[in-house]
Amino acid sequence: MNPKKFTPAFFLASACILGPLSTHAAEPPAATSPAPTKPGNPIFPGWYADPEAKVFGKQYWIYPTYSARYEEQFFFDAFSSPDLVHWTKHSRIMDTNNITWAHRAVWAPAVAEKDGRYFLFFGANDIQKNEQLGGIGLAVADKPEGPFKDYLGKPLVDRFHNGAQPIDPFVFHDDSDGQDYLIYGGWGHCNICRLTKDFRGFEPFADGTTFKEITPKGYVEGSVMFRRGAKYYFMWSEGGWTGPNYSVAYAMADSPIGPFTRIGKILQQDPKVATGAGHHSVIKLPGKEEYYIAYHRRPLGETDGNHRVTCIDHMEFDAQGLIKPVKITFEGVTAVEP
Repeated sequence: MNPKKFTPAFFLASACILGPLSTHAAEPPAATSPAPTKPGNPIFPGWYADPEAKVFGKQYWIYPTYSARYEEQFFFDAFSSPDLVHWTKHSRIMDTNNITWAHRAVWAPAVAEKDGRYFLFFGANDIQKNEQLGGIGLAVADKPEGPFKDYLGKPLVDRFHNGAQPIDPFVFHDDSDGQDYLIYGGWGHCNICRLTKDFRGFEPFADGTTFKEITPKGYVEGSVMFRRGAKYYFMWSEGGWTGPNYSVAYAMADSPIGPFTRIGKILQQDPKVATGAGHHSVIKLPGKEEYYIAYHRRPLGETDGNHRVTCIDHMEFDAQGLIKPVKITFEGVTAVEP
């Protein structure tokens, strides 16, 4: 399937079908008007959640969960953009036809570039108490848009460790020493692991443990980590994913293994904009101290737990390095190249 492009004009022309997606006027601009520089939130149409945002070369990429019933979640789409405003859809970059052990609940992808290849980590089958095959899988491709093929032939993490459900993977590359970490977990527990250089397994920590728990107070799921200066920022989602109070909180530490003490919420619902704002990722512009947060939220008045849409807003820090509360908007962000 050919990629589909979505621009601000698409949302304006489709307002009668998709509903009010931004504060732009409902009428399309005149042909002589300058093109809008903000896409509005959500940034592309469709029910998509858990966005993993990356910068590969001169393109932004978002890898979301297709938000539907578990039995319908058997593939991933991706979206690329040169400026955070104009988005191109890449359909079915991975599906369970290429993952023999996965058949449902394929969700929350994380993507890492290594040695010229692209690795897609994902949860599958909604494993419950080690009662069935499933967990965190891994697929690989030669291009960001795939197609992604099974890398291991089995899950990378196939059972609970330290009480953490094997879902919601996140890959953190520590520039200080070159180590790649897998951070994951649901059911209120989070683990961090040292990935081997080929991503086929794990190396133990110095104390001999492989799955090290780093759960802060309030943690539910949706791990994210990044390094800013000498500090490690650990972020996660709180609340229930189908409810209005789904939100994002964070902690800071001097090491990727913590200890992490919860500081507070930085992303949550706004009764004038949307509810259930959570399960996010962070974009940092290369070479700049400019950050964005990609996340999903639920339109006002929506009762279907799967009706989630992907949005982007600014994320800023104060003079002490603390993350300021994010204002969720209809307007979105201004066009900017990576």
